[in-house]
Amino acid sequence: MYQSEEQWREVDAYMAQKLIGADPLLDAALQRNSEAGLPAHDVAINQGKLLNLFAQMCGARMVLEIGTLGGYSTIWLARALPEGGKVITLEYSEKHAEIARRNIEAAGVGDKVEIIVGAAADSLPKLQDRAPFDLIFIDADKPNNPVYLEWALKLARKGTVIIGDNVVRNGAVTDPQSEDANVIGVRRFIDMIEAEPRLDATALQTVGSKGWDGFTLAIVR
Repeated sequence: MYQSEEQWREVDAYMAQKLIGADPLLDAALQRNSEAGLPAHDVAINQGKLLNLFAQMCGARMVLEIGTLGGYSTIWLARALPEGGKVITLEYSEKHAEIARRNIEAAGVGDKVEIIVGAAADSLPKLQDRAPFDLIFIDADKPNNPVYLEWALKLARKGTVIIGDNVVRNGAVTDPQSEDANVIGVRRFIDMIEAEPRLDATALQTVGSKGWDGFTLAIVR
């Protein structure tokens, strides 16, 4: 039976309350993002915790995030890292990056995060001397997802975890006739994963406070 988006949000809230708990620092980051007029594209709290757990599970020390926005997911990833660990996060907008810096410093993880401002496609080639990364989170402009995956593979090692966010697009990902640049980018991204022998991957649909979407999860063989 179809369940409403209101029920999805209620379940998210229930699980977050039970399993994650209140976090004033993260709440404050979301408030700053909203006051600054940033789009509400941050991951949900349970998805942020999932990223945190993935980073812990793979013992990540070096994390690459493509798409910072206001730094909400960045904080979740940085919190998972041991002393000396680093999240390098790429953000196109200087305005977004400045807000992210404030949020990251306020959350007490400034020493674990480096924000690089500019087009990710230009920044990624400059990270080759920082590679390999243990976990790579792709959550930026979807038309460039194929470019980001290509560079993720170059910056990875055997065992690197690569996560691609927002790949279901309210179900539009299954439409081969879509003219939406975001859908086209995601479909090409998934085609690349399918054809790439170095990747062992799956994808999950999600419903909740962020609506109907999903993510890909891959490991480099």
